[in-house]
Formats: sequence, structure tokens, C-alpha cells
Amino acid sequence: MSIRQWVGAAVLGGLCIAAPANAATPQRVQVTGEIIDTWCHVTEIMYALGTAHHKCAVWCAAGGIPVGIKGDDDKVYMVLKIEGDDTSVANPKVLKIQTHQVTVNGDLYERDGVNYLIVNQVADDKGVVNMTHEDYGIQPFGE
Repeated sequence: MSIRQWVGAAVLGGLCIAAPANAATPQRVQVTGEIIDTWCHVTEIMYALGTAHHKCAVWCAAGGIPVGIKGDDDKVYMVLKIEGDDTSVANPKVLKIQTHQVTVNGDLYERDGVNYLIVNQVADDKGVVNMTHEDYGIQPFGE
């Protein structure tokens, strides 16, 4: 290997050894809002809120669609974990509170415009309080 090839390999190799990304520092927060499934929220296929969407939201969460909280502040918080459970995929606790209006305490990580939330405590659960089929028609067709 020539010196030129060796230097080129060393430089290229050095570029591949990237410094670790700065670990995000969590912020302790309290969030109030509705538990949502993120797929229907993003696609707006089923309005993704309340009783008009409850059964679909439960099945989406059971199938592994990430769960979030649509906060009263109009932000969406992606729930990574809830009250110490190891997973949020098909998590029985998440399925039981799907589409409920909740207040949670947790650790917020913001990265690349996404709000990630580790829920340490569900402080309040008002149950399903948002929308009815009478208000919004049979989903996904609306009124």
C-alpha cells in the first residue's frame, strides 16, 4: 500500500468513526390530551379522535402502530413507554386507555422536531370524552 493509499484509507476510516450524537436531555413535563394512534392521526383517515375512532385505535395499538398523545397544546407526543412497562407495542395498559383524555407526568425528549414521551405516571384518566358518532357520522365516511 502506497503512502497515498494509506493516508486516504486513514482519512476515510476517520470519517466513518463519528462522534456519538449528543444525548438528548429529558425535560420533566405534564401533558394533558387524548391518547391517539399515530397512523390515523397522520393520515386523517379516521379523524383519529374519540368514540368515533375508539375501536380502530385499539386495534391499531394492538397491531403495533405507535401510540401518541394529542396534547391540549396541539402538539403530538409519541409515547415510547408508559409507567415502567417494557414496551408500548400491544401493551395492555395502553390498550385500556386508548382514546381517553388523560393527564400524564413524564420525561420529554425533543429531537429533530419530534416529541418523544416516556410516561412515568398517568395522573388523571377521564375516559373517552371526545366526539361521538352522532357528531361525526360513521367513520371513515364522516357526515
